[in-house]
Amino acid sequence: MGVRPSMGTVGDAYDNAMAESFFATLECELVDRRSWPTKTEARLALFTYIEGWYNPRRRHGPA
Repeated sequence: MGVRPSMGTVGDAYDNAMAESFFATLECELVDRRSWPTKTEARLALFTYIEGWYNPRRRHGPA
């Protein structure tokens, strides 16, 4: 399936913190606010959210 296992150690609280933060924001700001009639529209909305708003405004490290 192309899924990579976590690279952290057992008991590492910060292992998936960035991914969990992103998905919580995505759910709150996009998914919970509307629904889409087709998968294509949902994919386009997701792409637009990530590339158009999330990435430029929420930098997680030095530019």
